[in-house]
Amino acid sequence: MLDCRDLSVFYGPHLALAGVSINIKPGEIVTILGANGAGKSTLLKTISGLIDHEEESKIFIDGRSISDWDPHQIVEAGLSMVPEGRDLFGELTVLENLMLGAYPRRARGEEEANLDHVMTLFPKLAERRKQIARTMSGGEQQMVAVGRAMMSAPSILMLDEPSLGLSPLLCSELFKALAEIRKSGVGILLVEQNVKQSLAISDRGYLLETGRITGEGTAEALANDQAVLRAYLGGTTRVKTRRLERLPTSDTLKCNIHDLIKRAEQRQSDHIMTMRSRTGDIQDR
Repeated sequence: MLDCRDLSVFYGPHLALAGVSINIKPGEIVTILGANGAGKSTLLKTISGLIDHEEESKIFIDGRSISDWDPHQIVEAGLSMVPEGRDLFGELTVLENLMLGAYPRRARGEEEANLDHVMTLFPKLAERRKQIARTMSGGEQQMVAVGRAMMSAPSILMLDEPSLGLSPLLCSELFKALAEIRKSGVGILLVEQNVKQSLAISDRGYLLETGRITGEGTAEALANDQAVLRAYLGGTTRVKTRRLERLPTSDTLKCNIHDLIKRAEQRQSDHIMTMRSRTGDIQDR
């Protein structure tokens, strides 16, 4: 189980995450929804140990605190991330990239079984195990990236925009694979631009607004909420809505989600314009 409590992160004077608390249970898929610049990638990188957080912030895996651990120690604890952009070793073969994922001690001795599992999830990789990674399509490279993360035998898998740039067919294959990974008991934390498909396979979701969690609910409730439909799914028809659970962290949460989203988008736009005038483009992702 992954449990994050009061995660706060600063980029210089800029507050990127403000008291974010989330949890992911074994065999559960949780999606983070939010506009560009809301802090979604920062959240994943902070959990992975790639970005420092404030002292009061706490991160636990299976009850063990990993708040001050280095990234390689966090992988050993059972957390693996598929970054946006994949970050493969382009000159190595598919098999060599996958085997690099088995380097952690927790995965040693189980390389063959884990490799068989990956090849079952992604049959195309079995056919192309000797192919140089950089010569593959974007979708095939994404399969390698997910497979490499799975080779570390994680209990929690985090993915940052895994379907970015993929064709609809390969996107569908990827989400089917994630659903299969969930069946093996791995918890999945998903940041994904394809909100409709991610909610279709998810159990729960959180709404992230300019670094703050402003609501949470089941995937079904989020997918049927009018404000979420308008902001993230492009929905226009009226559907029966369910009230999302609100987190009573501030008075702003008493507003409805539609108001929060409009306010977040305006604040985000204002903030970006201000920061650009001072230091140039600031990229959160």
